Order: sequence, then structure tokens, then C-alpha cells
Amino acid sequence: MPTATGIINLDIAGPTISRHLYGHFAEHLGHCVYGGFWVGEDSPIPHAGGIRLDVVEALRALDIPNLRWPGGCFADEYHWRDGVGPREQRPRMVNTHWGNVEENNHFGTHEFMALCELLGAEPYISGNVGSGTVREMSEWVEYLTRDGDSPMVRLRKENGREEPWRVKFWGIGNETWGCGGNMRAEYSADLARQYATYCRDHGDNKLYRIASGASDADYKWTETLMQQISCFGCEATPKNFFQGLSVHYYTLAGPWEAKGSATEFGTDDYYRTMLSARRIDRILTGHSTVMDVYDPGRTVGLVLDEWGTWWDVEPGTDPGFLFQQNTLRDALVASTHFDIFHKHAARLHMANIAQTVNVLQAMLLTDGDALVLTPTYHVFEMNKGHQEATSLPVHLRGEDTRRRVGDAELDTLSASASVKDGKVLISLSNLDAEEPADITLDLRGGTLGEPTARVLTADKLQAHNSPGTSTAVAPKDFEDLTAIAHGLRLSLPPHSFVTVQAPLNPR
Repeated sequence: MPTATGIINLDIAGPTISRHLYGHFAEHLGHCVYGGFWVGEDSPIPHAGGIRLDVVEALRALDIPNLRWPGGCFADEYHWRDGVGPREQRPRMVNTHWGNVEENNHFGTHEFMALCELLGAEPYISGNVGSGTVREMSEWVEYLTRDGDSPMVRLRKENGREEPWRVKFWGIGNETWGCGGNMRAEYSADLARQYATYCRDHGDNKLYRIASGASDADYKWTETLMQQISCFGCEATPKNFFQGLSVHYYTLAGPWEAKGSATEFGTDDYYRTMLSARRIDRILTGHSTVMDVYDPGRTVGLVLDEWGTWWDVEPGTDPGFLFQQNTLRDALVASTHFDIFHKHAARLHMANIAQTVNVLQAMLLTDGDALVLTPTYHVFEMNKGHQEATSLPVHLRGEDTRRRVGDAELDTLSASASVKDGKVLISLSNLDAEEPADITLDLRGGTLGEPTARVLTADKLQAHNSPGTSTAVAPKDFEDLTAIAHGLRLSLPPHSFVTVQAPLNPR
């Protein structure tokens, strides 16, 4: 049986874990918006102005911090003026990226902002650089955030909204290296400077502009962006064109053209998946290292605004709708990612899972009036206490806690910890598919009060939730925990995620 010790320094504060690392993503793709968030005002499903209320309630329970919209690839063919005004008068369009289906634009800017208000989440709008114009994006910022009197303010008021909204986060394009225009890094970087210049701060609404950044390990793309705002080895504050830059990374078990099934996979597939998931640590380290050379003060944020698993679509569904089931394997990908995010909290300002409802690694699946909480949803809920907490360093050492996967080695234990409001939250993942793991938590620099713990696991890795079996994978109280001198001892089941919470005793 693998054994390990986790050393946690309760009195050594790390960086704050931004709540925005627990962000979400909603694209006009498949049934994420239509049938997910939006059911329309004539629907028998309980709604508020067409926005599905059971979805809102479930996401509010996660303390959802932000929601990215309208894409994704869709963002760079979306023209915002088509989605404002009376719905019956809005022009239609074809969603060429996702299913080649007709889009009626019934869910537009006002509907999205109403959704964010219901969720209590900050909006993150991804602007159209690929097929749009500087003026179009500049006027969208004005429409949403300007007070007083101006052409866009008058248009907003004509459409029923007197007061401006607060919209801090703006994406300057999406995947400009691919579906957002197939651009070179140098050209995309020039556009980022241009668009950022005309995305104005109106009143006290200060924008956080996020330049379209790299895919995976394209560190050269990140360097090209950083060269637009600083110089090699400079100690000066970077130019204020944009405040963040993005990176996208998806977890796969195999090649892009043969991603495999979300539910029918073997142990070897599982371990390849976990190895791919843990690669995000190296990816974030690489981009952060490049950024440190140009921005040693870490004033510019790294934004992982698309991450998650990507499998072949479920049989019988539209290939362009990207609907996949969500198993315990997906949940462990999420729990491992969050430990890595917490480690990179000094540079990583935001992360957005792809996507929130009915698409890719979703939080929620809807089927008519039924709503299913996925295993990944439960990881977000169990971990929500880390939001805006102070990270605590965790050092793991163990025996037999590594597995050979092809020509690489996989660490089968993952952990992170934080403290907030006098409570410590410790997250632990045992990625071993077959073996439990005994872990001793060596707590230094303080002591804990009475702990409580929960576990997320199932009999098999392929377990998932559906309308008929909605709690096949759900959190349960965890009892295999013992207080010892200076710490705790736990026995983690195979393929499990455990959280431990306890009050931090005053010294």
C-alpha cells in the first residue's frame, strides 16, 4: 500500500487563491445556452425571464465567481448588436463552428447580464477580433459600462436598461492562433494592443483586458505578447495595454483525432488521462517563467480560460454539440487541476472550465426538466472554501506513490491547503486506480481543532450520474481519519478525492 507524509506549514502564508480560479465558461455551443441556461419565457420549466432557475440555484451553491461568454470560437463570429433589442426583431445567423445550426440571437447581452446578476457572478465577455472591428468592440464596452449620455448609452436605454452594468473582464479575441483568425503571434499581438487601446474605462468601471494567448506549450506566443508591453529583463512596470493573457489546455487520453469514450475506458486510458492532466503544472510553469522575465513584479495575470477533459461525443448526439458524459475520472482531473492552480496562484489570476452546462466537462447536464449534478460539480462544491483563501504550502513525500505510464512517471497523490476565516481546508486526491493510500499530515506552526471530512469516490472509475442515478457519484462523510500528535492520519480509498476542514487554533 502506498504511504506518504504531507507536511503543511500552518504559519507560512502563500499567495491568495483568487476566487476567479473557479470560473466557468458558457458558449453558444450545443445545448449549453439554449436548453441549458436559456429555456425561453414560454417554457413550462421554472425560469426567470427565460433563464432556467434550477441551473441558477445549482451554480449559486458553488459560489460561482465569473462566467465567460459568448465563446470560444463562437465569439469571433458573434456581432453583439444582433443580440439586443426586441427578440422577435433580432436577425438570425449560422453558427458555423458548432453544428452549422441557425442561431436566433434570443440570448444576447441583456439576457447574459441578467443571468450573471441571478448567479451573483462577474461577467467575462470575449470580444470579436476574428471577424469584428475595433469600433464594434469599443461600442460594446460603451454600451455596457458608460453612464450619462452617448450614442451607445441612448441605445442601451432604448433597449430597457437605464443604468450601466459593471463589466471588468474583457477578452480581446479567442484562440487567434486558430478558430479566431489563424493569425501569426506577431499580428495577433499588434491587434491586442490596438483593440485594448479602444476598449476604454468608462467612469469607475476599470477594465481587465485579456489578450488572446497561447495553446498548450506555445511559450513563444506568450513571449511575443509580453514583448508588446515590456522588454527583456526590464524592471519597469509593463505598459498597461492589457492586464492578462490567456492560455488554453485540454486533457486528453490519446491523440486529438481519437480522444476515446467518456465512459468506456480502461485503466491504461485512465492513467494516460491523469498524466495529461498533471501536465498542466509544467505548462503553467513554462508560461509563468516567460512572463517573469518581462514582468518580474507579476503585475500581468495568466488566465487559463479554457481547461477540462475532451472526449468523443456520446453516441447518437450531434458531433458539433460536444456532449459528453462526466465520470469519476473527470472529477479527479478537476481535483488535480485545482491543486496545481493553487500552487500557481501568484501568477494565475483566473481559470474557466469548459463548459458549464451540457458541453465537454460540464458542471450540469439537463434532460428536459431533469437536472444532473456531475462528479466534477461536486469537486467544485467541496473545494469552494479555497476561494479567496490564503494558500498554505504542502510538501508531499512518499513510498510507492508513483506509477510508470509509458515512458513517464505519474505522481498518484495530489494535495493543496488554504486558510480563511480561521478555518483550514485541505484537499487530497489519490489517483491510484486500485490501491488505497495511507497519508500522515504533519502539521507545523499551529494546531487544528476537531476536523470534518468528506470523500468523493465510487466503485469504479467509469461511474457517472444520470437522471435515473443522479447520486451514483456524490460526496459522503469520510470517517477514516484519526487525530495524532501534531497532525492527522488518513487512509484514502483508491481513485478518491477527500477534503478535510478544521478550525485553526489560535497560537
